[in-house]
Amino acid sequence: MATIRKFDTKVQHLKYKVLREVARYAFEDRLLDCYHDIPKKIVPGPKPTMRCCIYKERAIVEERIRLALGGDPENPNVIEVIEIACDECPVGGYQVTESCRGCIAHRCEDVCRRGAITFDEHQKAHIDKEKCIECGQCAKVCPYSAIANNKRPCENACKVKAIRRNENMAASIDNDKCIACGACVYQCPFGAIVDKSFLLEVINLLKASEDNTKYKVYAIVAPSISSQFSYAKLGQIITAIRRLGFYHVVEVALGADMVAYEEAAELAEKGFLTSSCCPAFVDYIHKQFPSLVKDISHNLSPMATIARHIKKTDPEAKIVFIGPCTAKKMEAQKESVQPWVDSVLTFEELQALIDARDIDIPSLEETALDNASYYGRIFARSGGLTDAVREALKERGLTDFDFQPVSCDGIEACRTALLKASKNVLPGNFIEGMACVGGCIGGAGCLTHGEKNKNEVDKYGQEAMEKTITSAIEFTR
Repeated sequence: MATIRKFDTKVQHLKYKVLREVARYAFEDRLLDCYHDIPKKIVPGPKPTMRCCIYKERAIVEERIRLALGGDPENPNVIEVIEIACDECPVGGYQVTESCRGCIAHRCEDVCRRGAITFDEHQKAHIDKEKCIECGQCAKVCPYSAIANNKRPCENACKVKAIRRNENMAASIDNDKCIACGACVYQCPFGAIVDKSFLLEVINLLKASEDNTKYKVYAIVAPSISSQFSYAKLGQIITAIRRLGFYHVVEVALGADMVAYEEAAELAEKGFLTSSCCPAFVDYIHKQFPSLVKDISHNLSPMATIARHIKKTDPEAKIVFIGPCTAKKMEAQKESVQPWVDSVLTFEELQALIDARDIDIPSLEETALDNASYYGRIFARSGGLTDAVREALKERGLTDFDFQPVSCDGIEACRTALLKASKNVLPGNFIEGMACVGGCIGGAGCLTHGEKNKNEVDKYGQEAMEKTITSAIEFTR
């Protein structure tokens, strides 16, 4: 029998194993045994497989358990650093390589304003790290390109420059800059940066609901779920979610339909708008482009919109969002969202929950999802929101509005568009901003990443082509 590959990387698999065991112990009311038992299960010994010794490996697993149980309550950020795991990366920064020829021009020395560059007896350059401010001017002027900027993977992944090195040379996150996109989480080769889990919170909701007789627990699933769990059919995943104890599973894509419909009207009224669907993008505007905050769509995100609809229908309901996004964990804590969304899980955490209950997904029957339109479902990939707003303008009869969208995926593309907008030189009137490259299908909480995910999202969307946005949201009114 072929081995089922559930994750892109071994780091994700290690994180999943800890989450799965914590979930198993929580379901069995044995949480007090977590710190004693799980490190020995994950790192049985006698020889280490990843670190210098099994004792360090187990200590790191203990830190992963802490994050699986909710992390540091004093830290408002959902992204945390396991400092003990962050010790194998080089110091990084600008370094002189073997390509230095010891030339006599010394342009690197002339351009350095801090006197950080000196030369040895062979005229080879050296950089004093205590004086260097990482400006990069020396690298620009070197005729041999002998000065390289060896950034750590986390620093390279963080496009908002929220990661620095602390006094122990471990990664440290500046919460004032961080937008919780999770790029550093996915890119860290040692798994030293992790998103806090609310797994225990969800398990407690399910256990306390008494088979949905005390209150009903709804799972609202992001449209990007169609590109995940490639080893099984989507309908089987929905059945597995129901087997966990959820009363019902609803497509967040229906919330996306509702948002697109309202956002189209808001855009036509105001003339310029930035999207509000991606919480990391919205947070980025607040932190880096405050002058554009007034232009953010006043609509809640699709997650919050569908959760609000369910709670207005069933005020006692508990809502758990399941998706690819670490930033959704921050969004759920916002004052405007907190009343509607009770907790958030990533796809990684969903996989851990399912396996903790020993649910054999490939053997399950399929449960259909039939809430949303094609346009709501394609929100999962870059350009999907733009297509949906264009369709909503048409369905609303607002075809006279000159729709000029700018679709941006990845913070660097978002920065470029927002910078132009702040200077009134953007050739467009609507910015679709997605912090992750590719859109939600590139989220840090995805099981898999890649171009094929876009194709799966489009394929799933096409199954709902018979619906218009208007017909999809009709029953919600």
